[in-house]
Amino acid sequence: MAPVPSAPQRAAPIGVFDSGVGGLTVLHELLVELPQEDFLYLGDSARFPYGDRTPDELRAFSRQIADALLERGAKLIVVACNSATSSALADVTAHVADEGWGVDVIGVVGPESNLAVALTRNGRIGVLATSATIASGAYERAVLAADGLVRLTSVACPQLARISQDGAPITEGDVALAREYCAPLRVAQVDTAILGCTHYPFVRSLLQRLLGPQVTLITSGTAIARRVQHALDARDLATPHTGEGRYSFLCTGDAGAFATVGSRFLQLPMGAVDHIQLPIEVPA
Repeated sequence: MAPVPSAPQRAAPIGVFDSGVGGLTVLHELLVELPQEDFLYLGDSARFPYGDRTPDELRAFSRQIADALLERGAKLIVVACNSATSSALADVTAHVADEGWGVDVIGVVGPESNLAVALTRNGRIGVLATSATIASGAYERAVLAADGLVRLTSVACPQLARISQDGAPITEGDVALAREYCAPLRVAQVDTAILGCTHYPFVRSLLQRLLGPQVTLITSGTAIARRVQHALDARDLATPHTGEGRYSFLCTGDAGAFATVGSRFLQLPMGAVDHIQLPIEVPA
């Protein structure tokens, strides 16, 4: 029989990480759905964007960040980055186990895919994601594992995350670019589309307009909040505290810029953002 977690373990924070501010859309949903829990978010903004990184880089970066969160007491890790989940989830899970931490690692791809399959009416699902995520084939594997009869249309959107991360007003050029990305999904007549990058909810209204109101958009936050709750219940790790939990932030880049842009994604006060130094180069 597994040992019962102690009160300090249950009161520990949930660690969440992403390549930048995009994962704050996931954190927002977690804060809404699990308001009593504490959270520690790490944005690797110095190495943004992850969508252009190789699988080896993503695995190395994700291991570094997992270690940083675990060293600060995280009781569970949420990989709130689709590119990192697609290329590094299995590697990070094995790394955490090998290091003896005994902590679950949850990624965004599986919960999103399962929700999309549950909601589609015509069996045609689209995916908009970074180049790294599309190249990994992670969504194709996850969606077809849930329902092998689904017709999946995947589109790499290499510039869409930058529109969100920069925080600048959306231009006509941005709209034209998004229209180009959405065109294959319209041709395929999808009725459900997965926004396969945590930065994309920032342009959700634009994507909804281009795809049409009949298309259901699936984002990471809503789907993964349920999965985190299940993990906490299964491990008896739900916090013993009542009332509102605390949340804090780390970033590898400019902390001031991160706080300025991030507040729009979080939709809640951010407070101080602490800078953390991680090796820029990929470990051997």
